[in-house]
Amino acid sequence: MKTAHLVTVGLLLGLGLAGTTQASAQENDNGFFSGFFERSSRSLDEQPHWLAPIFTATPRLEEMYVYDISSQNTAKGDVTNFGGAKGLLFIPSENINLQISPPPYIVHNFTAHDGFGDMGFLMRYRLLSGNEESGNYILTAFLGSTIPTGSYSNGAKNAVVTPSIGGGKGWGHFDFQSTLGVGIPLGNVNTLGTPVLSNTAFQYNVLKKLWPEVDVNATFSPNGTSAGKNQVFLSPGLILGKFHLWKRLNFAVGGGIQIAATHYHTFNHNRVLTVRFPF
Repeated sequence: MKTAHLVTVGLLLGLGLAGTTQASAQENDNGFFSGFFERSSRSLDEQPHWLAPIFTATPRLEEMYVYDISSQNTAKGDVTNFGGAKGLLFIPSENINLQISPPPYIVHNFTAHDGFGDMGFLMRYRLLSGNEESGNYILTAFLGSTIPTGSYSNGAKNAVVTPSIGGGKGWGHFDFQSTLGVGIPLGNVNTLGTPVLSNTAFQYNVLKKLWPEVDVNATFSPNGTSAGKNQVFLSPGLILGKFHLWKRLNFAVGGGIQIAATHYHTFNHNRVLTVRFPF
């Protein structure tokens, strides 16, 4: 698993180096990667320049590698997740964002098998956007999926497809980013149900590099064996960045905690450390 993440980081550094290729070489390249970074930079400039929140998927298109480590309290004990549901994000077309999330490694401090979780994919299609000079807003359609690659019981038994809609609006240093979607398992629907997922992050930018946030993360279960068991988390966090490293490569780091706000919850006090390399 560590090797997979090192390979991904290597690809990221390779992309950063590619961004320094001379313009004359780019003009001679008639393949897919001709003008790749010019296109992605133009796409990034056409939308607000907020940071991606810790607990809410951003509606912005992003180019970065993200590695999260989380530790959550469950009724049986603590569960630590190395890798999270993030990974490599890149912009292959001006309004499209692809995200590849390698399987995380999950460790328990109680009697349970440690192992890999599910691999994930996410595609964003930006419908509308305006940067800070043109309205400071964005509207994006999402289509996510997970593949049951988990070992033992560290993942779902079936693939899950999650269509969502996301948007955001900014006013000066303040912005909110929000998503609403539904998880549709490709099997055992009567058991797993189709949970409705709602996430909203409120951010405020301080001194250009400090991004405090509060997220409201909710899961509503209308059917399945968890029908009627809804849970809401209040999630304060802080991100520091972006800090320039080299060429196109930047760095950001942050942390936060999810705190259960409802009587029913499958976990509590989920502490997250996020490390990011935007490019």
